[in-house]
Amino acid sequence: MDLNHTHVPTTQSWLEEANGHADFPIQNLPYAVFRRKGSAEAYRGGVAIGEQVMDLAVLSRSGVLHGQALQACQACTLPVLNDFMVLGPSAWSSLRHALFALLREDATAPQQEAIRACLVPQDMVEYRVPSRIADYTDFYTSIHHARNVGRIARPDSDPLTPNFQWLPIAYHGRASSVVISGTPFRRPMGQMMQPGATEPVYAPCGRLDYELELGVFIGPGNVMGEPIPIAQAEEHIFGVCLLNDWSARDIQFWEMAPLGPFLGKNFCTSISPWIVSMEALAPFRLPFGRPADEPQPLAYLDSAANRAGGALDIRLDVLIESARQHSSAQATTRVAHTNFKHQYWTFAQMVAQHSMGGCNLQSGDLLGSGTISGPTPGEEGAMIEMTRGGQNPLTLENGEQRAFLHDGDAVILRGWCEKPGAASIGFGECRGEVLPALVN
Repeated sequence: MDLNHTHVPTTQSWLEEANGHADFPIQNLPYAVFRRKGSAEAYRGGVAIGEQVMDLAVLSRSGVLHGQALQACQACTLPVLNDFMVLGPSAWSSLRHALFALLREDATAPQQEAIRACLVPQDMVEYRVPSRIADYTDFYTSIHHARNVGRIARPDSDPLTPNFQWLPIAYHGRASSVVISGTPFRRPMGQMMQPGATEPVYAPCGRLDYELELGVFIGPGNVMGEPIPIAQAEEHIFGVCLLNDWSARDIQFWEMAPLGPFLGKNFCTSISPWIVSMEALAPFRLPFGRPADEPQPLAYLDSAANRAGGALDIRLDVLIESARQHSSAQATTRVAHTNFKHQYWTFAQMVAQHSMGGCNLQSGDLLGSGTISGPTPGEEGAMIEMTRGGQNPLTLENGEQRAFLHDGDAVILRGWCEKPGAASIGFGECRGEVLPALVN
């Protein structure tokens, strides 16, 4: 997507709190679904600006929008954003540009007044999953994560499976257990084979892990039997959020013979409330390529546009807050810092691969990027890598150690984009807390 006037870093808003905001300046304008905390209001679409949520249901009745922008805004007044997502890039841009104009410092007094009537402080709202997710698919696209985990799971063989460098690997997850940031979840029960044992046991997961990922929401889908060409793939991507693919490693490794993840993954997936549009991410694109001595993508996974700008420079942090840290108001511990630019496959390639056999993607479907890990220590996107399968526990700021997650631990994911000559934008945060297992 080309750069345009909404990316100019010097543009200011008349809403002063938005200017220079770490996550939500006027150059971002991400979408969520919200209502006021504790109310019986209907959920509806909103846009983040500074510390406020712009209520799109109120805005749709204000009289300041017209034409395609108004139609797009009206599609955001429902409890899910599927009707907006399906409209496609032209409608998305039309509304984004209209909101940008209404928030820009040269907006007229009546326009500013109309927007002020739509603003709700973010600390007064609650969020829900922003779309009706018919299907959730999780990819496996970090070569660094694959090598790190492969060395643990298959120490006597090549850590990479033969197909990893030829196609974006994925499995179908559980859409019903996708939850919004801040939703606690129970440690899962499951069957596992303990080290040295000859029979499995049924018990609470003992090796609970997080996975740092990004989530992709599908906009317009495709007709069953008609694959999406990679050159058109990004026209089907509505936007990007943070995603935590919680993983029960002991359950997962016992069940993954010969099929893929099932109970080790389906108990919970957390996503951040804010969806950052691909248009907002345009300044942070990077070339995508492979070293010449590695397999190059097959033709259906290759395009000039993907090579020129398929990668994205998105910086990511993982923080852990133990129950003791929380109760005593101690600082959280940053345990990892990495970047999505290290990923071995792009979003466009994931969409093309998903549909290449004729699978019909649907508006509001969710794709996970797979764990995001970098090439150096401290860039691991999961505890199993960081602790080498639990052998080298990490130490929190208060001295507590973790081989895997304990009950009461909260994991916080954060993401942002920054570079010289562009306004920094962010994703907010994705938070989840581990509750004790419900033993039965």
